[in-house]
Amino acid sequence: MSAQVNKKSGNNPLAKAAQADRNRKVLIQVGVAVVLVGLVAAIGIGLAMRKSDKDSGGDGASAFAPTVTSSGAIPPNVTAGGAIRIGKADAKVRVQVVADLQCPACQMFEQANAKTLEEEVANGTASVEYNIISFLDRASNGNQYSTRAANAAYVVGSADPSKFQNWLATMFAKQPKEGGNGMTDDQLIQIANEAGYTDPAIAEAIRGNKYAQYVKDETTAVFGTGLKSTPSVYVAGKQVTDGQSLMSQGGLKPVIEAAAKQ
Repeated sequence: MSAQVNKKSGNNPLAKAAQADRNRKVLIQVGVAVVLVGLVAAIGIGLAMRKSDKDSGGDGASAFAPTVTSSGAIPPNVTAGGAIRIGKADAKVRVQVVADLQCPACQMFEQANAKTLEEEVANGTASVEYNIISFLDRASNGNQYSTRAANAAYVVGSADPSKFQNWLATMFAKQPKEGGNGMTDDQLIQIANEAGYTDPAIAEAIRGNKYAQYVKDETTAVFGTGLKSTPSVYVAGKQVTDGQSLMSQGGLKPVIEAAAKQ
């Protein structure tokens, strides 16, 4: 009788303990769900596009060699495959990076390996070729941020490649959230100015979306190679598919150094 009265009045310590335990379980379940949702968002659309090697018929280690033809304005100083090359063309190791500036997984790769890529270019071990493509315009609320950001990449990268990696790091650091409005042209111009691209012609080309058609044609050429996701990274002609190398801090460094010894 006493126990029943205490339970109804909320004074039963056993009942309180049981309720607290249930609350903790709910909080843990909610926390796990939040983490999972966060991971899915971080991986983003890039990995959602990935298909199995069985489906695509690829072995994950084929060379990446698009050829771009375009009816639009063509950026100077880019490779035949539409890449912005950083470093010496005759460097020991050729690194190729395919990215969309709206892609969260590309941002993760950049944050993990930007310093390594800068160092390997600086010491002459590697050249890095960046194919900046655009397939995530739908993630910027009609703002076409993916295309405009890729255009800005070709504007600044073809004008002065030596400043490009610093510009790229800032662009990924300030990457808009998917489903948002993206950056304005003024914001893109400001980032270019901060990276040292102060020529008024740079601002004009960014605002005028000078290489929009080229970006479209290059994106088509890149996916025409069979590439299925971003980021896609190749070292010495072989695709790097190991998550540790792609997403851990400095993970690409041993891959580049191993290739340099071959």
